[in-house]
Amino acid sequence: MNKKFVIITSIGMMGLIFGLFGCEKPQNSDYICKNNPELCADLHKDSWCRFEKGDLIRHRYHLLSVEKPHGKDLYLLLRYLEKYSQCMEMASGVKHVMNTHRTEDRERAYAISTQTLAQLQEYTKNDTDVYLAYYRWTRFNDDASREIVLAAYRNNQITEPEQLASLATYYVRYSPNDAKKLYLKLFSLDDPENFDTNWLLGLASIFHQQQQLQWAYLLTKTNLLMTDNKADDHQLMGLVNGNKQTAETLNTKAKMLASLLQSGHFSQSELATQLKNI
Repeated sequence: MNKKFVIITSIGMMGLIFGLFGCEKPQNSDYICKNNPELCADLHKDSWCRFEKGDLIRHRYHLLSVEKPHGKDLYLLLRYLEKYSQCMEMASGVKHVMNTHRTEDRERAYAISTQTLAQLQEYTKNDTDVYLAYYRWTRFNDDASREIVLAAYRNNQITEPEQLASLATYYVRYSPNDAKKLYLKLFSLDDPENFDTNWLLGLASIFHQQQQLQWAYLLTKTNLLMTDNKADDHQLMGLVNGNKQTAETLNTKAKMLASLLQSGHFSQSELATQLKNI
């Protein structure tokens, strides 16, 4: 039984056990399917949803090298299955007049994917791993799962940006100071490629709530500089009581903040220190 694991892959099956005999490193999903057809048998054949399909195939292949899939592995499998199933739902609605077998194949793949997803959700529903608890909380608004995630946060066990961001959104309502710390932690990851500009608006809303209006202005302005978002200039100026000089000073700081976030140098900056001390 050494180096075996359960992957839920097809309709009517609770688990399919694969033994590991050594795997070559795959070049692409076609290579994987050719050498491991059991990983792709339940998926559609044509080129629709190729990114979602490819991600799912590669993750299934990755699981072949995992002796016992843990919470994060199963969480990612759930996510990739979700995305694939959602894409196939759309694809199955496209009817082929000449090649009806394509429509039938997509409908088959969609039906299997929805049941496979339901099976995996059932299989993991009582797992207390924080990744799986996070999945149940964010997908089904499960209170018990939320408490698992909150407890993990209080014990400094949450490090994933996605989870930190969800916690920040939750705490905006229930504990603004915790939300503020979480947003600043996200800023301080210094990861420009994965920085979500909505985090700026989340923190701005907290400062607005706490009547720190100049900081609310600064963060909102930074968001505008980093996105194609539009704002009502009158409302924005209202945050600084229409003071143009103050607005100009904050605009300069906003440009600086945008530059720091885009270059990955926020965490060691003076602005980071100022924000943490408010």
